[in-house]
Amino acid sequence: MADSVQLVDPRSLRVNKDNPRLIFHQKELDELQDSIDKQGILVPLAVFREGKGFQLLDGERRWRCALKLGLSSVPVLVQPKPPKLQNLMMMFAIHHARKDWDPLPTALKLQDLEKEFSVIQGRHPSEAELAGLASMSRGEIRRLKKLLALPETYRDELLKELEKPRSEQILTVDQVLEATTAASALRKRDVVTAKGEDGLRRAIIQKFRSRVENNTVAPRLLAKLARGVQRNEVPLQVAKRVAEKLIKDPKYSISDAFRDSVAQSDFEHSIEQLADRIFDRLKEHEERGYKITEKLFATLKALAKRIERLRED
Repeated sequence: MADSVQLVDPRSLRVNKDNPRLIFHQKELDELQDSIDKQGILVPLAVFREGKGFQLLDGERRWRCALKLGLSSVPVLVQPKPPKLQNLMMMFAIHHARKDWDPLPTALKLQDLEKEFSVIQGRHPSEAELAGLASMSRGEIRRLKKLLALPETYRDELLKELEKPRSEQILTVDQVLEATTAASALRKRDVVTAKGEDGLRRAIIQKFRSRVENNTVAPRLLAKLARGVQRNEVPLQVAKRVAEKLIKDPKYSISDAFRDSVAQSDFEHSIEQLADRIFDRLKEHEERGYKITEKLFATLKALAKRIERLRED
């Protein structure tokens, strides 16, 4: 059982290294500090004894503000010291209830949780077990796993972005994940090589940074392109051409690529259907023994000229 609320010197507290929240935005800290300065700390910090001091379970932001304000004491609720696995589980449970935690730092801590379980149980946890340990859904676990699968350079880039004030952040975790999924889909259909896959991902990310792309889910159009190639609805060479242009042309958008590949294919398919219908109607016209009129002949002649012009283009 936890002890009653105590007042302790905030300098005797230490951060919890298993806390999945690694990013603390200064604006939010300033707002909380202003509130504490006026009203004090209304909710005690949760801690456990560690050596001569205490380690935080919950309340790191309040603790940081207390130090900044030079408070001589803060209210704490002392809990029994948990085993490492339980400590990790408690950290996830506490912070999962909040909507402002960042997914990448959380994903990095998920590795620790999975590793500690493996040490104790002698095996890796299943997806369902890991979801239970982290107080998350299996969908959230899969999303975090995708983040962990990113090359380290992208994870470092996202962490640097997260350290900026929220108003200055441009690139998001979801944008990088969408770019990764899209590039992977095109590689699987041989539209880009393994090297080209990373080049395409980097190009899409840069388009988000430069605001050429503003829609986070725009890369999903490239997944449609991949499916078009798979179904032989989009020629492979057409898909390769637009993918290469996406990589080389900073201003060429995903919508442009979709228009020049899948959209063009859909449009041409509709023309093919119309052409088949015209062919069938002309055949029926002939079978009925109708004499072609000057007006119909002129229309067909104009159509033939248009077709010839398309061939020349």
